[in-house]
Amino acid sequence: MIQPITFPGLGLSFTINPVAFSVFGMGIHWYGIIIATGFLLGILLANKDSDKFGIKQNDINDFLLVVIPLSIIGARLYYVVFEWSNYRNNLLEVFNIHNGGLAIYGGILTAVLTAYFFTKKRKISTLKFFDFLIPYVALGQAIGRWGNFVNQEAHGVGTTLPWRMEIFDLSKMQRIAVHPTFLYESLWNLGLFFFLLWFRKKKKFEGEVFTLYLALYGFARFFIEGLRTDSLYIGTFRVSQILAGLFFIVCTALFFIRRNKNRRP
Repeated sequence: MIQPITFPGLGLSFTINPVAFSVFGMGIHWYGIIIATGFLLGILLANKDSDKFGIKQNDINDFLLVVIPLSIIGARLYYVVFEWSNYRNNLLEVFNIHNGGLAIYGGILTAVLTAYFFTKKRKISTLKFFDFLIPYVALGQAIGRWGNFVNQEAHGVGTTLPWRMEIFDLSKMQRIAVHPTFLYESLWNLGLFFFLLWFRKKKKFEGEVFTLYLALYGFARFFIEGLRTDSLYIGTFRVSQILAGLFFIVCTALFFIRRNKNRRP
């Protein structure tokens, strides 16, 4: 039975089948469709804007053909490594991503490494390439988080706030009211997308937009991760919260150091 997702304080209710439709008996899940939509919109906008920033469309499309599958693999491997106990006795489950199980920092780290080697091979400025593409990454994240909404995952701890989200908790066999952390991150990333598009026109040095993204996303993710109930852990520490905090501190410092350096006569 499909359980509704409700926002009682807002008078909203949604009943969504995670499987959108079937093709030859194989279910096509909303999770994958939503993530693909985020990728596609980012690709279209990047191609539309590329000429303004001296980036070739062929370079963008060739890079995306490589980085999208690798980033999905990286995001999945990152998740599986920290949840290995759930997969070691059933390795085939590693390949089942319909129900979630992609860790964004695994995808980001894979994408950064892929972009580094790609730009070196194509003799493109790596930091310029990062600065151009990163706003569309934020947009893709904003859209992709709605896949978590459909799967009723990546939610937060219990709350009584007016915008609380009510879902059915299988472990407790009852409905619970939780923080809609997927929504917090989606809205933050959407705002980040528009801000980075604006800031990209005013940047003072190569890599500035990318550095700012890592700092601002890290800032928000640190607090959002603290609310989530499905965090990946090393001992008693939340892995993504540690990474988010480090990115915020290091990238904020780099941002202001480079800005001040560029102001000197």
